[in-house]
Amino acid sequence: MAEISKIGIPSVASPLGGTGPDQTVGLTAGAALGAHDACYVNADGKVYPATGAAANAAANVHGYAAKAYPIGARNVCLQHGGFNSAYGSGLTPGTTVFLSGTVAGGIADAASAGGTKKLGFVVDATRVRFYSVSGS
Repeated sequence: MAEISKIGIPSVASPLGGTGPDQTVGLTAGAALGAHDACYVNADGKVYPATGAAANAAANVHGYAAKAYPIGARNVCLQHGGFNSAYGSGLTPGTTVFLSGTVAGGIADAASAGGTKKLGFVVDATRVRFYSVSGS
């Protein structure tokens, strides 16, 4: 399994539709969040980076941080997928991406203990297509 590293600050590369991805705003960051980190909303109502290290609540991706947020930030925006992210470089097109089991908020090219759901796929050398998060 290989982790897929971000290069620079990820951004929405080509949303589908007129207004871009479905999103939820007005949340609070329970930890520092990187742009397009996979995230979950914890029982305390705060947003944390998701992790596939174990099959538990932290492995349930609710969305992706719209930008970087420091711990305690208010008005966090979670995008619920359905967009392409200018995410990295040297990526292999067609690769399926999953929640990383080693990098909180990150993605990998293979499933992890808790990250068994397909989150999207690599579109080209720089972009990842994140699927809509079901149940968001």
